[in-house]
Amino acid sequence: MLEPIRSPFDPPQLGGVVEITEGVLWSRMPLLIPLGHVNVYLFDEGDGWTIVDTGVDTADTRALWLGLMKGPMGGKPVKRVIVTHHHLDHIGLAGWFMTEHGAELVTTRTAYLMARMLQLDVQETSTSEMRAFWRSCGMAPEIYAKYVADRPFNTADEVYPIPLGYTRVEDGDLVEIGGRHWDVRTGGGHAPEHATFWSRDGKLVIGGDQLLGGISPNIGVTPTEPAANTVGDWIQSCRKFQPHAAKQLVLSGHKLPFTGLPARLKHMIENHENALERLLEHLKTPATACDCFEVLFLRTIRGAEYNLAMIEAMAHCRYLERRGLVKGTVREDGAILWQTGG
Repeated sequence: MLEPIRSPFDPPQLGGVVEITEGVLWSRMPLLIPLGHVNVYLFDEGDGWTIVDTGVDTADTRALWLGLMKGPMGGKPVKRVIVTHHHLDHIGLAGWFMTEHGAELVTTRTAYLMARMLQLDVQETSTSEMRAFWRSCGMAPEIYAKYVADRPFNTADEVYPIPLGYTRVEDGDLVEIGGRHWDVRTGGGHAPEHATFWSRDGKLVIGGDQLLGGISPNIGVTPTEPAANTVGDWIQSCRKFQPHAAKQLVLSGHKLPFTGLPARLKHMIENHENALERLLEHLKTPATACDCFEVLFLRTIRGAEYNLAMIEAMAHCRYLERRGLVKGTVREDGAILWQTGG
């Protein structure tokens, strides 16, 4: 029987710290989205610090980091920033640490290129590709009209400019962080080439959003790559990690660090497989991705959840299409009607 998932720590206040073990601190930075926080980790290197993930680029977040550096970090410099993946809540202040504090950026090639590309791509109005994607998902007309009228959110709104130059890590690498040796294992689905780090002493895993305990990360497709097989990438990654999972404490990107990784990986695979079974049954009658919310998520989707639910629903439809289990037909309004039968 697999050991249950447990969280042995209470969370720190935003900008506060909890000592995970000697030389490893856990802090939290604020987010406006419903999660309210992102976890960041600080590793003592003796003459400085390595930090893992940063939070978004806002005045509040920068102030919290300056407080950490003067307080719990003892005035020692941030020498290295390790970023698990390209999403703005994880890489938002990497450029600030590089430019203002002389830190080295360490991440995967895909994370660096995606983050830098998105940070440079500023749009004041929605593009034709965005609008076509929203229509293809079957977005509700009133929500579509609002999205078209509003200025789109840009990565640059909350990501500090990222300079040229970084240090690449890739799957299979061995790196040293805080006096420990860590194996790099990359995954996909939530973000391409998402880095996780597994300490060779068997005690810790830096999981980012690839390995979360209390919630599941968004597995979606976007206008950047609308036909991506993110659900397939996610399930494959979970299976890839299973042989390496044991009693480690997982330092996760949100919520609480946890133990019970073997059980958690099993649950994450089963959750998506069960959702796909329900979706396949539902699509015996033609439906758009946005018609599938309650079938997939087993609850009503409201407000800020809508876009995340939409891109995840489309990702599940695309996965079934990739396996030849459903076929999409484009309706006159541009929405794709999905139906079982290939």
